[in-house]
Amino acid sequence: MDNQLPAARAAIVADEHWEVALEQALASTSDLEQVDIAILFASSFYAEHFPAMLARIQQATGGAILVGCSGQAIIGQNLELEDVPALSLLVLSLPGALLRPVRFTQGMIEECETPLGWRNCLGVQLDEVNAWLLFADPFRIEIESLLDGLASAYGECPIMGGMASSSNINARRTHVFLNDEVFTEGGVGLAIGGSYTLLPLVSQGCEPIGETWTITGVRDNLIQTISNRPAYDMLAETFRNLPHGMQQRAQRNLLVGLAADEYQETFQRGSFLIRPLIGVESGTGALAIGALPRIGQTIQFQMRDARAADLDLTELLDQVGASLGQQLPIAGVLCSCNGRGVGLFGTPNHDACAIARHLGKFPLAGLFCNGEIGPVGTRPFLHGFTASLALLVQK
Repeated sequence: MDNQLPAARAAIVADEHWEVALEQALASTSDLEQVDIAILFASSFYAEHFPAMLARIQQATGGAILVGCSGQAIIGQNLELEDVPALSLLVLSLPGALLRPVRFTQGMIEECETPLGWRNCLGVQLDEVNAWLLFADPFRIEIESLLDGLASAYGECPIMGGMASSSNINARRTHVFLNDEVFTEGGVGLAIGGSYTLLPLVSQGCEPIGETWTITGVRDNLIQTISNRPAYDMLAETFRNLPHGMQQRAQRNLLVGLAADEYQETFQRGSFLIRPLIGVESGTGALAIGALPRIGQTIQFQMRDARAADLDLTELLDQVGASLGQQLPIAGVLCSCNGRGVGLFGTPNHDACAIARHLGKFPLAGLFCNGEIGPVGTRPFLHGFTASLALLVQK
């Protein structure tokens, strides 16, 4: 192997015995002479053994940086293993990389108030990072405040990742990994600099319907008027103008898309931040949504179902494939919502197989998340029902 070239290996293994699963994964990824990073996603079935798992990986990789988290389902190349004991291991050799692992806490979010404060607190300067990979507990950290802080400190640098999950949805307990430590709160991140960056793909699983409009009246999370008409009237008109088949698909599947960048000349798939449509204020026709809209913001209604999610992912993968040309990514990390999978598509392995089909085979690891992180436009957001794919490429 040419040590001047980046290389990656990945393995996904299901076994009720963590030692068996981990040793198989390590054996499958052991031919890299130098490992700089190990990324581990492990089923929460193994939770009591996480410290031993991290220690074994660090031993096998010569003390490589290790990041990752627990998952309700585990993803690898062409595979999504739902609700079974499994792990996915990705190891990387990245000559010329500048790699900084960091730990995020709620206290840090409250203390780091300025961009300079964030950079000093993390010990990562602006010119040292091209992209961030981030995993966090969904219950004990204000993740949107963390994303706002990182965005203010590091500009348009892509921030990708997801929120840890667990097979026990009632436990409200997940785990994040940093080197040989396991945490049940906060988050971990990896600043990627030097010769490498992340190419983001964020598929929010929606299909735009109707036309784009301008929001003309808001109050808190209420859209009062669109193009100076009651917002509900505009929603009802959009629905009535759909073909009958799309009306049937759209029932109970309607959402709103808020433009991430008002200065675009045209708006298309991927231009909008998708947020839930919560309800209608009686008497006024205002729409309550899961966001804070702004007057002057462009809006387009959206629908989400299995067909729309498949189409959205397919079109975005084709766009990324065209930008990559004949070049394969070094590796990929897929954070897919735990509301996708068999429950949405009716068949297993949908997202993982779509990636291989459209981009080719390359080392891939990931998990089903409690929330997915990725940019819309140039700003990072927390999403739901989304497939967030971070492709590691040479800058």
